[in-house]
Amino acid sequence: MYKLMTPQEAVELINDGDCICVNSFVGIENPVELHEAIYDRFKETGSPSHLTMVSSAGFGLWDENRNAESYIREGAVDKLICGHFGAMLSTKKLVLEDRFEAYNLPLGCISHAIRAQAGGIPGALSKVGLDIFVDPRREGPGINNISKDENLVKLVEVDGEEFLYYQLPKIDVALIKGTAADRRGNISFDDMYMSGDALSICQAAKANGGKVIVQVDKLVRKPARPRNAIIPGCLVDAIVVVEQEPLGSGYEALTGSFEIPSGQWDLWVEIIDRLSASERKNSVVADIIGRRAAQELHEDDIVNIGIGIPESISRYAKQTGMLNKITLTVESGGVGGFPASGPVFGAMIGAASVYDMANQFDLYDNGGLDICFMGALEVDQYGNVNSHKACGAYSGIGGFANITAKTPVVVFCLSFTAKGLFVEEEDGKVKIIQEGHIPKFVENVSTKSFSARRALENGQRVLYVTERCVFELTPDGIKLKEVYPGIEKERDILSQLPFSVE
Repeated sequence: MYKLMTPQEAVELINDGDCICVNSFVGIENPVELHEAIYDRFKETGSPSHLTMVSSAGFGLWDENRNAESYIREGAVDKLICGHFGAMLSTKKLVLEDRFEAYNLPLGCISHAIRAQAGGIPGALSKVGLDIFVDPRREGPGINNISKDENLVKLVEVDGEEFLYYQLPKIDVALIKGTAADRRGNISFDDMYMSGDALSICQAAKANGGKVIVQVDKLVRKPARPRNAIIPGCLVDAIVVVEQEPLGSGYEALTGSFEIPSGQWDLWVEIIDRLSASERKNSVVADIIGRRAAQELHEDDIVNIGIGIPESISRYAKQTGMLNKITLTVESGGVGGFPASGPVFGAMIGAASVYDMANQFDLYDNGGLDICFMGALEVDQYGNVNSHKACGAYSGIGGFANITAKTPVVVFCLSFTAKGLFVEEEDGKVKIIQEGHIPKFVENVSTKSFSARRALENGQRVLYVTERCVFELTPDGIKLKEVYPGIEKERDILSQLPFSVE
């Protein structure tokens, strides 16, 4: 039977050495007060210590002094296993300083491994990750010099086929943020952007004899409708009520509280950008890439669009009317709306459906998308891509590996160079005014997020769209497919490459 507790009382349920699984998505749906209560307890008593933290998509607030950042920085955590570190500003720096063990696994593979543990199965089999950095034959999932755990990812063979076997430590504590708890302890997520892995995390913790701690905004007397109760009360040990300030209509638009027709998506994007203090920059480079990449969309496509330059694709899809003829998806579970970006990435404007994250990655892993548009940090002569690790910086693979592993058409959207690139476009002609200092096309990528060899074996069509040309993946490597008007092929493309192309 659950008990109502303060944040301070609830975190007393956490023991030294526990494995805590957090149901957050990058920067959203964090049980902030629970994290901060853990820090307060650790600061006062030195406990809980030697923690292992697991999260499919990471957990942060884009603020290095809030959420879990402080107790991670102060030494309460020995091991961190995440799909993405982007919103954890302090932690992602400490990872590279060997302050604690840190592992990066594909987001969907963590989600599926949690679900497997919920069912009493030690881990999950997947084709995702073969021949990229996480494959133990290559680098493995360890990010820094002290991360040597070989149990997280293993190469196995089943019926003559290769798979990776993802196995997480046993989850002792579920840390969840929900909307409301009814008098039976059932937890609903009505005003949340997503439910993520919430149910699977709770089931896994209880299967291991652990504890489930849920922070909610309110208590309600009327029992939740059965289909709306994501977590049944019988699984919950502690409910912590922390009344939240009103979100405002901009953020409520992301919870499905009211219907948003597709014709109003642009308006709500602007409203949310103003609320989150983010600024949408007009970029000639992104505009050129987005306009060309959008030409690859077809009616009835099911689509995933990555963050950064790929986001410009939706603007041109709207101009052509294609946006109303396709179905967009986001990794956190949203289908049929318009993905938000910035601090609220993972939420969706006008979603038709939001289901559990593991189910979304079932769709991605089985090739259920028709096309995806992803960013890239590096592309090599063979067509391999590095999207997750820059020199001296680390954000993580996120859902990238799952999304690109089997989608029939993969379009990488990237500038030809970075840091200083200046481009003009006039009368349909592109002119390179100044090259960037960092080349994006290299002989060999420094780490592999996408395997060209696997893509060719899978029969995937792969394009690399830049602001001056388009390359296509072939069995002989990348081939120059298009050169834009105004671009001189030899000067602006071939002489800038460290390898020859057909």
